[in-house]
Amino acid sequence: MEILDGKAFAIKYRSALKEKIDILNKNYGVTPGLAVVLVGEDPASQIYVRNKIKACDELGIKSFTVRLDESVSQEEVERVVKDLASNPEVDGLFVQLPMPKKFNAESILKHIPTEKDIDGLCAENLGKLLSGQKCLVSCTPNGIIELLKGYGVEFSGKQAVVIGRSNMVGKPISALLLNENCTVTTCHSKTQNLPFYTKNADIIVCAIGRANYLTADMVKDGAIVVDVGINRVDGKIYGDVDFENVKDKCSYITPVPGGVGPMTITMLMHNCFVACLRNRGINEF
Repeated sequence: MEILDGKAFAIKYRSALKEKIDILNKNYGVTPGLAVVLVGEDPASQIYVRNKIKACDELGIKSFTVRLDESVSQEEVERVVKDLASNPEVDGLFVQLPMPKKFNAESILKHIPTEKDIDGLCAENLGKLLSGQKCLVSCTPNGIIELLKGYGVEFSGKQAVVIGRSNMVGKPISALLLNENCTVTTCHSKTQNLPFYTKNADIIVCAIGRANYLTADMVKDGAIVVDVGINRVDGKIYGDVDFENVKDKCSYITPVPGGVGPMTITMLMHNCFVACLRNRGINEF
């Protein structure tokens, strides 16, 4: 069994990315710009945004952060997003999710241009992903693929099971695995006899949002298990996978924390860099 150390791999990935950003700045006088809109005081969202700003500072990416009180109107949030979208210094733009329930997040996200959608959540980017075209890919799924490739995992011909069907993780990772020539089964809360599928899987990606949901009796020997879950129970963080009991059956497994999480932020930085190149017509990299 080998731990897929997302934290260590992310450090290497960011180091290579920083070198490219330094070259971009030196050769073209261009600095990528990333903007984030945070609405409300959700503690987890505050931490996520702080970590993203820190990553920008470390990599030489200019960050624009707008923090709004939950009392603001839907129209005000949309106006802020439109203003940032029209700013030529902003290459990548995202709204921190989840938003407070009073807001229509879907309506707000529609104001993010496709070419600045570094979360990869707009309909056009998702559609391009499904059709195998170049696009900005959702950060967590993209980070999973990069992490597995970094550890030399072979995809072609493998049986892959994705547990979860969200637009942010489940559907995009299913598409990415399919593009890597896996045979993919997408399962979810309504799937009957889930162990039937997981017991036959070479690769399992669990993104269902339930602590310790995937147990040892659901996993075959030698499987690769990727845990996307972050569940807080009684002040402790648990993944979707019963790590302690599953790990000894796996060839590779991600821990929580320290697995997928660091790669998510890393791929957000990667997407900002890619968006910067495309928005400015730079083909050197």
